[in-house]
Amino acid sequence: MGRAFEFRKARKMKRWSAMSKAFTRIGKDIVMAVKDGGPEPESNARLRAVIQNAKAVNMPKDNVERAIKRASDKSLGDFKEVLFEGYAPHGIAILVETATDNNTRTVANVRSYFNKCDGSLGTSGSVVFMFDHTCNFRIDAEGLDPEELELEFIDFGAEEVFKDDDGVLIYAPFESFGAIQSELEHRKIEILSSGFERIPQVTKKLTPEEAEDVEKLLEKLEEDDDVQNVYHTMEE
Repeated sequence: MGRAFEFRKARKMKRWSAMSKAFTRIGKDIVMAVKDGGPEPESNARLRAVIQNAKAVNMPKDNVERAIKRASDKSLGDFKEVLFEGYAPHGIAILVETATDNNTRTVANVRSYFNKCDGSLGTSGSVVFMFDHTCNFRIDAEGLDPEELELEFIDFGAEEVFKDDDGVLIYAPFESFGAIQSELEHRKIEILSSGFERIPQVTKKLTPEEAEDVEKLLEKLEEDDDVQNVYHTMEE
């Protein structure tokens, strides 16, 4: 198996267990998707993907419809995606993806977390090159052969296809998202969820005590409502 498989396996039991956090994140994703391409899922591929993700975490349909309606309100402020880069203690690179309607607040909060946990917030481009930006799709495994699927989807950008307890996962470079989504829909293969991840090219093994120092920063970042995802180079 490749790096995407190992990365997914390591993260599976880790973060994102809090359902309220998942709902908050998807609510923001809906706003950004609607502002970007309109409120109709049929003509908005990004919104279709977010709705699939909402189903995957059992977000009530009423919540989704309310979020779409709210996002269609012209007076509602937009969320902007802002990426923060820095280092945790012991040389661990950190990437923080945020969606914020108040950049000043978010910058101040993220900077304070790094400072309080003996880390350092870096400049744009300081660590992002250490991560591969990927897209992924989880599809229903029934009747599908992952090896055969991988061969069929190489032409659309797929780099890694594997099966786990919840279905078949397809990983590809970030820019291949649209092509793979279109082909899955064309073949009428049900997309259970999809998204983007940043996979570290190299990870660093720490002692339990050192890992605890890093975890303190990760926890503070992940508890912030503006934070969507946190990635790092610590071996898990």
